[in-house]
Amino acid sequence: MLTGQDESYEVVRRLAGGVALEQALDVTNPESWIGLDSGVRELARRRPELFHSNASPAGRRLKWDPDASVPTVTWSHEPGDAELALALCHPDGWIREAALDQAGRRPALLALVVVRCADWAGPVRARARAILAQAPVQRLGAQAALILRIGRRPRGDFARELLTGTLRAGPAAHIEALLGSGDRATARLAHRIAVERRLLPAARLARIAARHRDVAVQDLCADAALAALGDRTAEEFTQVLAPLLASRQPRVRSAGVTALHRAGRPADAEPYLTDRSAVVRACARWVLRQAGTDPAPLYRALCADPTVRPAAAAGLGECGFRQDTDLVRALLTHPAPGVRAFAVAGLRALDAVRVDDVRPLLHDPSAAVVRQATTALLPSADQVPKELLRGLLAEDRPRHQRIAAIRLLRALGVHAGI
Repeated sequence: MLTGQDESYEVVRRLAGGVALEQALDVTNPESWIGLDSGVRELARRRPELFHSNASPAGRRLKWDPDASVPTVTWSHEPGDAELALALCHPDGWIREAALDQAGRRPALLALVVVRCADWAGPVRARARAILAQAPVQRLGAQAALILRIGRRPRGDFARELLTGTLRAGPAAHIEALLGSGDRATARLAHRIAVERRLLPAARLARIAARHRDVAVQDLCADAALAALGDRTAEEFTQVLAPLLASRQPRVRSAGVTALHRAGRPADAEPYLTDRSAVVRACARWVLRQAGTDPAPLYRALCADPTVRPAAAAGLGECGFRQDTDLVRALLTHPAPGVRAFAVAGLRALDAVRVDDVRPLLHDPSAAVVRQATTALLPSADQVPKELLRGLLAEDRPRHQRIAAIRLLRALGVHAGI
């Protein structure tokens, strides 16, 4: 298998051999351009003879005089994109600068112009920045992922600030094009500017928050969606709250549940008392308390038959009292594994874990139950017989039981592996 550096060398070799730029590397991947630049530099360090005067793959057809008082570089022909790409990464600054004069007319090489904007040589850096500043906004946006990576380097702020300023002042369509970017930093920037410019309606912000995979975008859009509501109609609130409440992301659901208070709909928070997320359950309790409803009696009633809403046991543990311990403990033997798992979580919340009650659950067929039991027993691992734990390490045991035994044995200072 090739390492990253080996792959960069291969790209350099292919370009020097005349392979077309788009065939030698993935021109859509910012890491490919960064790898090309670092690959040429590393190759120059290891084999400097390749880069002496016109011996360089990028300089075979260059004419330059390094002994002149002001070295000059001229091209003996019209270089191709591949040759020019290598020249843009050349260890000699005069060659990089000369290559930039050609690259300004080559959209395919704009990525390397971005890289050179953070160049260690001032004249190269200045020339690259002048070229990038003239780039059309759509081409600048196409390099957003690379620009944001280069922006983390010393001297890399110019390209990042240029991109940000252009998006803030440019047509909304260019931001729209970046909202669906698969690059995390680009998506975050696009959504942040879209929110700043109020380009997205509240309902769309809510849908983005509910579906987007990035946590930062989820939080940004959920907060913006709720802030954009103001004094809206009940229907408009529903358009925003419905996707938030239905989201698979606990952070987004919690924002929606909390907003039920502002919407004057505290009763709608009741189903979220038994959400699978502790954060969402806490928000639901807060909304109900703001409306004067104590959630503890609701949890006690739900624990009478928690099959449909198994998290009731955990919720009662989170807001109940010591006298609720027996009600929660009785659910450790419930036939539904979800109820058993949440019952352990409820006992932990009540600080009422008894080793003798929880220890049998290490043999539970449910991985979720065993994980909860293991977490509950870790503070008292010395009270769990080592013979029992070693028995759980047997090859015929389910994997989740063996993992539980390893965790508890390690808590005792005994190292074991699967």
